[in-house]
Amino acid sequence: MASLYLIPITLGDSELNTVIPENHKRIILSISHFIVENIRTTRRFLKKVDRNIDIDSLHFYELNKHTNKNQLHSYLDPIKQNLPVGIMSEAGCPGVADPGAEVVRIAHEQSVRVVPLVGPSSILLAMMASGMNGQNFAFNGYLPIKKGEKAMQIKHLESRIYSENQSQLFIEAPYRNLQLLDDLLQNCQPQTELCVACDLTLETEFIKTQSISNWKKSKPDIQKRPAIFILGK
Repeated sequence: MASLYLIPITLGDSELNTVIPENHKRIILSISHFIVENIRTTRRFLKKVDRNIDIDSLHFYELNKHTNKNQLHSYLDPIKQNLPVGIMSEAGCPGVADPGAEVVRIAHEQSVRVVPLVGPSSILLAMMASGMNGQNFAFNGYLPIKKGEKAMQIKHLESRIYSENQSQLFIEAPYRNLQLLDDLLQNCQPQTELCVACDLTLETEFIKTQSISNWKKSKPDIQKRPAIFILGK
């Protein structure tokens, strides 16, 4: 039986060979059925893999918040015909902070071999570069939008840093980055460490860890730039 491949893509407009192993090209070009978060992004990525690829001969199945979950089982039907299927996220690694995990779960239920391929994960890259506790950390996704709820969640996550020695990671929509940074500066203790990592693997990459008190002296220009935030000590 064919396999389900989890295919990482670039985190932005970076050179493919700087973040994706060369061997992936052979695997990707052997696949004609793709489960994707965004078809346009996927088509652009595949053209970077091979500019001569016949995009019109490929089959794409969208998997995002608009997808009818009752359709997911059918996305793996090509595997029953011994045709491999690939999953691609909008950026980075599928299945992590990404709806691809739901299809992977179905694949395990059907005893389909799942093959994760090596590639850039903004979560892991940020954690690696933060200087914070990488033995015990939690990714929390998006924080609440409402200001009061967000403040409570920030204080709760900060308390876990000290009670459990656990680094806390989260993300925000890029156009709300500065708003989130302001909320962190207002609600965290001065000595708490904050890492801001944005545009990872790109030429404009920015990664810095310092105390909340020091961040208050100078805020970085991170608006509308994909970022990971980490609280630690």
